[in-house]
Amino acid sequence: MTSDGAFTYNGGRVDPGETQNIRYGISETYLGDPVRIPVTIINGERAGPTVFLTAAAHGDELNGIEVVREVAFEWDLSDLAGTLVCMPVLNVPAFLAQERYLPIYDRDLNRSFPGHEDSTSAKRMAHRIFQNFIEPCDLGLDFHTSTRGRTNMLHVRADMKNKRVARLSRAFGSNVIIDSEGPEGTLRGEATNAGVPTITIEMGEAHRFQRRLIDDALAGVESVFAEYGLRDTSLVRWPGWRTVITDNQEKTWIRADVGGIVDMHYEVGSLVHAGDRICTITNPFKDDNTTVEAPFTGVLVGVLENPVVYPGNPLCHLVELDEKTLGVVEQQQSPDRHAHV
Repeated sequence: MTSDGAFTYNGGRVDPGETQNIRYGISETYLGDPVRIPVTIINGERAGPTVFLTAAAHGDELNGIEVVREVAFEWDLSDLAGTLVCMPVLNVPAFLAQERYLPIYDRDLNRSFPGHEDSTSAKRMAHRIFQNFIEPCDLGLDFHTSTRGRTNMLHVRADMKNKRVARLSRAFGSNVIIDSEGPEGTLRGEATNAGVPTITIEMGEAHRFQRRLIDDALAGVESVFAEYGLRDTSLVRWPGWRTVITDNQEKTWIRADVGGIVDMHYEVGSLVHAGDRICTITNPFKDDNTTVEAPFTGVLVGVLENPVVYPGNPLCHLVELDEKTLGVVEQQQSPDRHAHV
């Protein structure tokens, strides 16, 4: 941001009270045509923080796209104090191909930040995005989904040792926060390292819009706006219960020991107790069943959607709850505990 409150990027300027929709060039195709990403910059008339919202760093992860678009184009932002930098589709080549990775040597854009102007195609794209639209911000929300064949309950991933990141993650108001440093090259990790506290929001599955999750994520965005004073009409939300999953707690991907067809007995977000039968793996004749039980009591943050597995394939992501939180969740879910068994 400039001293007069304008947001500037290489090739443009957005003054207070202005909104710009741009298609910003970050690369070129094999034919020399430009690769452009859509960016909406909304600069409020009142001073405040600059926040980026990004989605589709993986091209098949669609839920976040609708979150970012609705904030930019359907919310009344006339009272906005600060600036929003909205990028609903970061990975345009992968989005067009409906693939997870860049269809350019199958590179992962979300392992290429902060990028480099003289490196690989992925790092050049990441560099232009990062330099122009990430580094000038004060905080960021990066929306993701699970990969194809699996689904996630809405949760936040954040480095809770960083106080500024911890504040942001709690402001979003999800039930589950998984405490972890962003892996090298991720937008979350590299933005935070550059002084822009950023969290990842995981929500649902690839290749679809899931309205309930989109609405829940929008409520989280509104809560963040309230925490940082971007909108007077917003309120910080309390999700009813919250657990922060640290390295000191149990968390595991439960994997298949045999191949076969999976019958999942619980939905994502369900509470399971130690010894509960999470799923059953059978062969085509259903004459050889393998039961998979919960090794400890916790919540299913992620579960398999594609019902076929090889040995070693992930079945579900289970995280432990502390005793106080467990009691609250048991009260909330007890009527439905065995609804899916």
